[in-house]
Amino acid sequence: MTSYFTTLNTASGANNLDTNPCNLLDFQLVELSDGQTHSGNSGDREVLAVVLGGKATITAGSHRFEKIGGRANVFAGKPHSVYIPCHTDYTLTGVGAVEIGLCSAPSDLTAEPYQITPDEVLSGRWGAANFSRNYHQILVESVQPQFSAKRLIVGETYTPSGNWSTYPPHKHEVDNLPTEAFHEEMYFFKVDPADGFGIARFQNDELETNYTVRNNTILMVPNGFHTVASAPGYTTYYLWFLAGNHRTQAVMNDPVTGWVGDLVPTLRKVGL
Repeated sequence: MTSYFTTLNTASGANNLDTNPCNLLDFQLVELSDGQTHSGNSGDREVLAVVLGGKATITAGSHRFEKIGGRANVFAGKPHSVYIPCHTDYTLTGVGAVEIGLCSAPSDLTAEPYQITPDEVLSGRWGAANFSRNYHQILVESVQPQFSAKRLIVGETYTPSGNWSTYPPHKHEVDNLPTEAFHEEMYFFKVDPADGFGIARFQNDELETNYTVRNNTILMVPNGFHTVASAPGYTTYYLWFLAGNHRTQAVMNDPVTGWVGDLVPTLRKVGL
C-alpha cells in the first residue's frame, strides 16, 4: 500500500523524505549548526527555502541574503524565505543553529532569486468557531503577484487547541476550473508544546485513515480528501506547499461534510 505519511529525520545536514507518493513535490529538512553549510544545485526544480527557526545566510547564484530569519521556532512569528530558481547553485550557512525547510517542484521559469520578508507575509484567519485556524501566506499568486514562481504555492497554518483545520475536508486532484484545480500538497507538522499531538485524516480511493501528527511528521497528498485536528491543550502547525499545472487554487469540499463550510459567514456574524 502507498505510504502517505512519514517522519523526517532531524540529523545534522539535509534530511530527505524516505517515501514520496507525489510526482511533483519534494521536501528536505535542513538542520545546521553555527557556521555549518549545506550546498546544492536546484537542477530542473524551483525551491523555496523557509527558515523555520534560527538564522542563516543563503547564497543563490550571485545573490547573497545575509543573516535572514530570527524567529526562535515556527510558533514565534512570521518566516523569512528565499526563492531559488531552477539551475541555480545555492549554499545555506547556519548563523547559530538553524532549521530550514526546502520545498521544491519542477520548473523551467527564468527568474532571479529573491527574499520574502516577514513584512511581506500575509496573515489572517480561516474558518470559524472550532474549525477556525490562523494562516501565513508566504508565496501565493492571488495575494502576492509580485513574487514569481512556476508551480510552488506555500504558506503556514496554526490550528488552536481542540480545533479542526482544513475543515470541511477538501481535495484538489483534477483541473476543472473554477470548481477544482489539480494540486499535489504536503503538510509538514510541528506541535506546541512539543510532547503533544494532533490528527491528520486522509481519504482517497485506496484508503480512509487517521495519522498521529507529531513534531516533524509530514502528510503527502497526491490526491484525496484531507483535514487536521489539534488535541486539546496543543497547537498544531503545518508548513503547506502545493504544486500543479498552474498556481490558481480551487478546491472541492467533501460532499458529506461540506455543508459545515456554509456556516462560516453566520458563525462569524455572531463572533465565533
